Amino acid sequence: MRKIILSLTVLVGVLTFVSCNQGASKKKATLPAEFTITKERLMDKIKGGWAGQTIGCTYGGPTEFRYNGTMIQDYVPIKWPDGYIKWYFNEFPGLYDDVYMDLTFVEVFDRLGIDAPADSLAMAFANAEYVLWHANQAARYNILNGIMPPESGHWLNNPHADDLDFQIEADFAGLMSPGMVNAASEFSDRVGHIMNYGDGWYGGVYVAAMYSLAFISDDIEFIVTEALKTIPPQSTYYKCMRDVISWYKKYPNDWKANWFECEKKWSSDVGCPDGVFVPFNIDAVINSAYILIGLLYGEGDFYKTIDIATRCGADSDCNPASAGGILGTILGYSNIPEYWMKNLREVEDMDFAYTTISLNRTYEMSFKQALQVIERHGGKIEGENVTIACQQPETVRYEKAFEGLYPTELKEIRKKIHEFDSFTFEGTGVVFKGNVSSKNSDYVALVEMYIDGQLIETAKLPALYRVRRHELFWKYLLPKGEHTVTFKWLNPTPEASVNFRDVLIYSDAPIVNHHQ
Repeated sequence: MRKIILSLTVLVGVLTFVSCNQGASKKKATLPAEFTITKERLMDKIKGGWAGQTIGCTYGGPTEFRYNGTMIQDYVPIKWPDGYIKWYFNEFPGLYDDVYMDLTFVEVFDRLGIDAPADSLAMAFANAEYVLWHANQAARYNILNGIMPPESGHWLNNPHADDLDFQIEADFAGLMSPGMVNAASEFSDRVGHIMNYGDGWYGGVYVAAMYSLAFISDDIEFIVTEALKTIPPQSTYYKCMRDVISWYKKYPNDWKANWFECEKKWSSDVGCPDGVFVPFNIDAVINSAYILIGLLYGEGDFYKTIDIATRCGADSDCNPASAGGILGTILGYSNIPEYWMKNLREVEDMDFAYTTISLNRTYEMSFKQALQVIERHGGKIEGENVTIACQQPETVRYEKAFEGLYPTELKEIRKKIHEFDSFTFEGTGVVFKGNVSSKNSDYVALVEMYIDGQLIETAKLPALYRVRRHELFWKYLLPKGEHTVTFKWLNPTPEASVNFRDVLIYSDAPIVNHHQ
């Protein structure tokens, strides 16, 4: 692994880092108080981050969620034909949701400045024309119905709070905060709580911190370890990343051994209603582990990094996008091999779907924002040189979603609202999955949910997919015991139906299966 890039004039010493697993120590350089970089190199690294993200997303695109709970075997070809990125731009532009989601926030910061408030960022996100899923869609619904951040991402209002949504769109926060990890965390707080909470939020905080450190170091092990200081040690997210780094030390030449250890210990999902009791896993924790595996075992090689992050499976376009973006920032645009860049150059003047923003414009906006953040936090711009006042990582606040909730049953309903009178279950929480369909896309069903005879909520359930409620109903933190749920459709019409698909039940303790 190459030496850390640090200005000799500001290198003040070394720090002993204790390894995560054995207590062994080795010497690592500290972050400098200041770091000087030319404007040209700063721009080169910003461009490398966006380029690496776009390339990684494209490379893994065909495999996304096709390999759940399993790795992509070595004999499975992952292709990179000429014209590949341009083909996706023209034929399947929705692949780049993790890029154009970023650009929503980049554009708001460009328009309103780096102090743009969370509400402005949230409204731009909620009113955008693109389709969303999971934590993002749950947050969009919340915002459009008056629940603003941070409540829009809170797990009591968002069953997908631990999903990876902010993780895949946090790149901008690190790219506009070179060497300033705490500034990146502040941007992550402002934006990430729009759609996530707890481990879901930590995914974005960590990714942004790695991007930030990629401007001042090219030692990947140093970057991933130092960035982890931003995450509370008592969190599940921290413990998993710590384990990945530890297993890397134990199995330095075998990424698959690390992957298997992650699957055994960290692949459980308790929050996302689509990922409980099935192999599908969009949880931030396990998918961040795959980013980390790609970075560590890729050893600074662009192909190896995105290939390993892809072959870990699950969200296998977003994970190599993050790994590729972080490595692209380390390397810089000018050092990403031509094999990858010739496809990228064909689209750099093309706007991403649902935006009026191209990569070339993105580079300029991010560079402008980075200079503003550098000056805001005590740095200096003198001619062609930029001096960054580097920040020692500070740990963000501790949050925990779905604490004390354990999935106990996923039960199929497959009925329309008028086809069942009530639903009885034993437990402490419940989520009803389904949708509203209507010949009139503007129709919004008004439905009341009662639990044990008490009105819990009157929900507006749009038929229009873009503004839909991701789940029909949910309620956590009920007293343990038997509960009966009923519904009342207040504005029925023959042209519409409220469709219940299945129900997820929680209790206050996991079920222990005993078979004699």
